Amino acid sequence: MKVGVISDTHGLLRPEALAALQGCERIIHAGDIGSPEILDVLASIGELHVVRGNNDLQAEWAGHLADCLQFDLGGWPVLLVHDIADVPAPLDPGVRLVITGHSHKPLIEWRGERLYLNPGSAGRRRFKLPVTLALLELSEQAIEPRLVRLLE
Repeated sequence: MKVGVISDTHGLLRPEALAALQGCERIIHAGDIGSPEILDVLASIGELHVVRGNNDLQAEWAGHLADCLQFDLGGWPVLLVHDIADVPAPLDPGVRLVITGHSHKPLIEWRGERLYLNPGSAGRRRFKLPVTLALLELSEQAIEPRLVRLLE
């Protein structure tokens, strides 16, 4: 299963991001969305899992969105939260994939049998940080994550 992971769009859904997400069965947005139209477009690509970020908290359109979400992704238990500081401690030992955003710093890090993933920011460039999203290839046995640079 191909899964797209995006975060920190801040109201900007780049054509490069849309092109990279084509063919994904599921799309995950890790918050700081910026507008409901972004969710509409992403939902037209694949099944959408989304949490709100700190910049979405005051937005009326985002009031129904969760701050933290747990779900199954092709047999992999997932925790989705905008800020890694909000990952509960202790973390449910069954969670195999932790997805966060907020920092705008892309991260793929295995800690034992658990993958921590931050797709980086797909919105406006912040400082000299890259503009990225992540793609996951999932099977029952493995997760293969990779970062996709949207701008050079």
